[in-house]
Amino acid sequence: MEIDSALYREQLRCSVSNIDDIFDECICEAKAVMTPQGIATWLDAASRVCALGRGKELVLVLLEEMPEIVRLTDESIIEDVTDMSETLSSLLQGPAINPFLTTLPAVSRRLGNAELLREWLKLVTKMAEEAKEGLIPLLGKVIYLLNQVSLGGLKNWIHYGIKAYKEQPYRLGDFFSLQTADSHASLQRERHGTLYIDHERQLKLYLRAFWELEVDFRPYSLAFDVLRKPQPHLDKLGFHLPDVYDDLGEVSGISRYRAMTAHMVVHKLWSQPFLADNFSSFQHLTIETFEDARVEGIAINSYPGLRKLWLSLHPLPKERECTEEYACIRHELAMLSRALLDPSHPYTNPILLDFVEQFHVRMAVDPYDNKLSIDLGVKYLAKIYNHNFRKPNVWFKDTEVTYRDDNRYLWMFLEATDDEDDFHSDHGAENTQSEAGQDVLPPQHYQEWDYQVQNYRPDWATVYEGLQTPGDPNIIEKLIEKNQLLAKRLKKVVDLLKPHQRKRVRYQEEGDELDLDVLIRAMIEYRAGTVPDTRIYQSHVKDGRDISVLLLLDLSESINNKPDGSNNTILQLSQEAVSMLAWAVEALGDPFAIAGFSSNTRHGVRYVHFKGFKEEFGTEVKSRLAAMEANYSTRMGAALRHAGRYLEPRKEEKKLLLVLSDGEPSDIDVQDERYLKDDTHMAVSELERKGITTYCITLDPKADDYIGDIFGANRYTVIDKVEQLPEKLPKLFMALTR
Repeated sequence: MEIDSALYREQLRCSVSNIDDIFDECICEAKAVMTPQGIATWLDAASRVCALGRGKELVLVLLEEMPEIVRLTDESIIEDVTDMSETLSSLLQGPAINPFLTTLPAVSRRLGNAELLREWLKLVTKMAEEAKEGLIPLLGKVIYLLNQVSLGGLKNWIHYGIKAYKEQPYRLGDFFSLQTADSHASLQRERHGTLYIDHERQLKLYLRAFWELEVDFRPYSLAFDVLRKPQPHLDKLGFHLPDVYDDLGEVSGISRYRAMTAHMVVHKLWSQPFLADNFSSFQHLTIETFEDARVEGIAINSYPGLRKLWLSLHPLPKERECTEEYACIRHELAMLSRALLDPSHPYTNPILLDFVEQFHVRMAVDPYDNKLSIDLGVKYLAKIYNHNFRKPNVWFKDTEVTYRDDNRYLWMFLEATDDEDDFHSDHGAENTQSEAGQDVLPPQHYQEWDYQVQNYRPDWATVYEGLQTPGDPNIIEKLIEKNQLLAKRLKKVVDLLKPHQRKRVRYQEEGDELDLDVLIRAMIEYRAGTVPDTRIYQSHVKDGRDISVLLLLDLSESINNKPDGSNNTILQLSQEAVSMLAWAVEALGDPFAIAGFSSNTRHGVRYVHFKGFKEEFGTEVKSRLAAMEANYSTRMGAALRHAGRYLEPRKEEKKLLLVLSDGEPSDIDVQDERYLKDDTHMAVSELERKGITTYCITLDPKADDYIGDIFGANRYTVIDKVEQLPEKLPKLFMALTR
């Protein structure tokens, strides 16, 4: 143990006294809750806090408290806490770091998970930036405040205080330390409902006593998701519940929690996921209705009192209340759901009564057969289906069953997602790989612009990137050999574009030769008794081209088509054009990368690497280009943002993102033709602000109608004759980078 501790102690770059007195004990606590990587991150965090120069106590607090914080949340929070400490220091809020770190374990215990703790960190950042006089008083009262209100309520209270005393900053300390009547009154306004954290132990005992089940609860706040409100659901992480529930009529908040957890438990015990791709979206809804009733029926057989609890929260829609102006699918299913649960329901529709009877007959035979839900759900929809169901105005009155989850647990999708707010199960999501078979890096999430709400949808599109599996490089060699005459013409252009002039770089510690002017000046300074400048060398570098280029290929299904009058597909012509371009740029010497993209809904944007900036145009790159494939759709905005991640850190003065596409942005999960066009335009604007120029080469003869709106008036070229692409693409590149 002593040797082990000594090795860890070497990783801690801090010599503050008293550390050695507590270090062994801290390591023991950390090993119980952290992985080796987590411990390394924790020790690095302590070293960074030590480097702030804010006193020894901060390091001691971080070492002692972080294992407990990790136990209550997860390891990923270590980096966030460290960044927060450095932010406070940079904002001249050093005295606030100590109370921030000291109260963090209690705040973590109160909030219960890493996501809500990160929201607290955002509030601390907002206070440090906009109300620094009130930050330390707030930290002194935060535990009391979280015992009174939810995190969403605390957020509203903080925002009110900042806004109310913006012009009187000297009063912020009194407000956030609860020394004013206004402070107490505004806090009282935020006190409502039943806090999950006050009843967590009761809910866990409730599950253990009734079902002998241990689950993790994952509370979320409704105050921080404006565009997409999170919904109750269960997944492999546990039960996701709101952090506060108001009373609903005569039903108390704790009863609502019990009703919801009971419903989630019966899904976890007796529901098996169905393959979502086998059914339509309307069939999903009807199957879910019968499955909810099936598992609730099993639970009611054991605990009859659950029927009364669930009925108290289930709406009672009025028959025939939904009119023809609306899509009544939700209304029909809400009546069915009530009838399946309530033996004394008031409905008279013969189809509904027939299926309720069939349901109870089959439940009497075998309630654990989940095929019941599929059989009855599909048949019921066939009986009640009406074209009005597709109308845009949906009837919502008395259709929301508030104690039920969003049923994502019932469905198995062919594609997984890491977006917790999305309606998507995690069944079978552990081994996500692209259909091309290439190694896939962890997914990246990107925002998308929604022009209708004039705001971004956060973490909306998921990009999976990987290295293209290799093919036969001889295919590319033959294409280059086929275009020998074009290669000779391109070589002449390349020779003209190559930088020939050289410029002198002076004042170097090391270089090609001595800079005599600087050397003489240094000698004079030395003779005069002053310290001479030691940068006495100079170098010569090539001048004239300082550009990096990324070619992004649209690999959607449409490029498998053959243009009129051509024997080759657009994909084959693209392979030929890219090969010639890569050959020319290799001779020119510019940093050059090649990638491609396609998409299958927002959950599956594929980004494939063919050539990296540092790779030569050799056998490996040629083998990847030879294996180029095309499928699915064109979600261009997400691909552009991801490509920008590779261009942005480049050191070259000019950065060019060259896009080769055969059509407008589109995807199968987007019906609004304008949506993806506007999002792509916003992505182009974002890249422009980062110093990246985007230029599109399109093969769509109708592109003039939309391409200028996306990329700008002088940022695109339309190639009408696709068969000329192998010749035009390299020449266009030369013209753009001349």
